[in-house]
Amino acid sequence: MHIHLIAVGQKMPAWVDQACADFLKRLPRELQLNTIEVPLLKRGKNPDIQRIVRDESRKVLDAIPTGCSLVALDVKGSRISTEKLATTLDNWMQQGQDIAIVIGGPDGLSNELLQQADQTVSLSDMTFPHPLVRIIIVEQLYRAWSILNNHPYHRA
Repeated sequence: MHIHLIAVGQKMPAWVDQACADFLKRLPRELQLNTIEVPLLKRGKNPDIQRIVRDESRKVLDAIPTGCSLVALDVKGSRISTEKLATTLDNWMQQGQDIAIVIGGPDGLSNELLQQADQTVSLSDMTFPHPLVRIIIVEQLYRAWSILNNHPYHRA
């Protein structure tokens, strides 16, 4: 099973790459996660945000590998606990279907993309910077795996 983390934005700070790499090396072979970065479109003076979000979202859709189940991160999505994520991860692994988890740009994802998503998830009622969201997702996937495998990392 492969999980594709598709994120709008490139050239993350070194601390983001370091944190993600730390959790990625802990994941087992049967749970491979790779990151696909989609360029952030330039926002000048008086940008057409609706067009920018539409165009970024279309680039994201083009980047999703064929046959993936699409999970979009969205402020209006359903909130799930770490334990529920572990159950969901277990289901994904049992089904053997590849998953694409999408992180939009600073202005979010288009309705077109959200309507195509198999699931929309909100990480919190709070707003996080997009580089931090990458780390949170990778860490939560590792934590979910640790719950499924009775690994001592998760101590709830």
